[in-house]
Amino acid sequence: MTHWTKICLLLLFCSASYLRAQTAGGYQPAIPKVWDDTVMDDLEVPLARSEYSPRHVPASFYYQIPVREIYKSYPVYHPDREPKGYIDWLRSRDPEIVWNAAKLTTKEDWIRAGETVFDAPLGYGSLFLTKERLADVEDLYVRTPPFISAVQPPVSADGTLPFFRYVVRQKGAIHVGILACAMCHTRVMPDGSVVNGAQGNFPFDKAMAFAIRSGAADTIALNRKLARVLWFTPWFEPDYFAGFDQKKYEDLARPLADHPGGVLTRDGSGPWAPIQVPDLIGVVARKYLDHSGLQQNRGAGDLMRYAALNQGGDDLSDFGGYVPASEFGPLDPKQVARYSDEQLFALAQYLDSLRPPPNPNPFDAAATAGKTVFEHQGCAGCHTPPLYSNNRLTPAVGFQIPQEHRKKYEIFDVAVGTDPALAMQTRRGTGYYKVPSLRGVWYREYFGHSGSCKTLEDWFDPARLRDNYVPTGARPYGVKTQAVKGHEFGLRLSASERTALIAFLKTL
Repeated sequence: MTHWTKICLLLLFCSASYLRAQTAGGYQPAIPKVWDDTVMDDLEVPLARSEYSPRHVPASFYYQIPVREIYKSYPVYHPDREPKGYIDWLRSRDPEIVWNAAKLTTKEDWIRAGETVFDAPLGYGSLFLTKERLADVEDLYVRTPPFISAVQPPVSADGTLPFFRYVVRQKGAIHVGILACAMCHTRVMPDGSVVNGAQGNFPFDKAMAFAIRSGAADTIALNRKLARVLWFTPWFEPDYFAGFDQKKYEDLARPLADHPGGVLTRDGSGPWAPIQVPDLIGVVARKYLDHSGLQQNRGAGDLMRYAALNQGGDDLSDFGGYVPASEFGPLDPKQVARYSDEQLFALAQYLDSLRPPPNPNPFDAAATAGKTVFEHQGCAGCHTPPLYSNNRLTPAVGFQIPQEHRKKYEIFDVAVGTDPALAMQTRRGTGYYKVPSLRGVWYREYFGHSGSCKTLEDWFDPARLRDNYVPTGARPYGVKTQAVKGHEFGLRLSASERTALIAFLKTL
């Protein structure tokens, strides 16, 4: 046997051994430590009022928080589409824990486990502290006509409401699982197909309004506390919080009730600054997360940290002396829950695997003409191919860029003039907006960071700049007409150029 024959046989043996290791339990991912104090200190872009930038709890506190158990969950059906005997069948199920990292031996296993985390509820019951949620008893309100009538959730082709899950944690008892990643980031398409990770279209704020209005009289004080946890901004007091201790259920519910699916008054924002739900497909390529570019995204570890913060970690943070979770008493790590680093790693792998649905829009003559318009109008300066974003931050109206930011962050020093409320008047407000990616706009709706315009056609309608404009998306309660200002690019095109540009954008 020659020397080279030995080397070739050795290489062949090593390759075969590596393949066996990968397919028989050899996949050993390097899982980042999520809550690293040094990394957490440098993770986020400072808030517009930098003295209120959050100081997160130390790792010594975070890792005392118990890890959530992930139970097997089951579909929730529209009451008119529910299989006969389904609820009785669920009551016969035994509780089953479905997370076991020891069984994840391939990358595909981790991705499938990440989908389980994506679908796993963070809470049970209703979206506000109604009597039923406090008691944590079986309450299948999602099957009731009042809920369906008030909220009108989209229904998938198989009859399910994919934003909810039924969970059996004790035999004989069924709970409505809520607040999973999937609740905000699942989209039911017009044909009933479901797109995971997309801009969701569940009417979240309508559901919150329904829950508030359905609340028992003895929980109004707790609901006020929860509203403060979600939306109070320590340096800004909008009308929503004026006379707050005297507000009744309808006062809390009314500002949310008209917000459409795809727009959300999420934690850290407020009813005065609703947010377009972001699309997570392709999120791994984005350097900043949130419309306000709140957090840097430098790899899987940062994506995991973002998930940990948005699953309750940021409620523990100190915003210039205000700690949201302290509304309910002193901080106690044993009274909250978290996902393990392994679970968050699996979630990040799943998000990385997401792909957009097949695009039905052809790249035809109209789209070709629109591509020319896109190029000639200089759109690529902000929306640079192939991501169709330059991945930078732009200052909101009224924000002065600190000199040290220019050295540390990627800033595109052009203000587009959109509503500055989210960037300047919320706990998510950095003073910036990130330049969004245009990829996948064909399956999204409610444009602008506040979701004021339902369609691309509305967004490119010059009439939206007028004070007598009727927004087709989210607008403040009681407002019938309001200019949707900013981003005037594309508003001076001819009708044919506008049509062509939109045709091109819908191919991305």
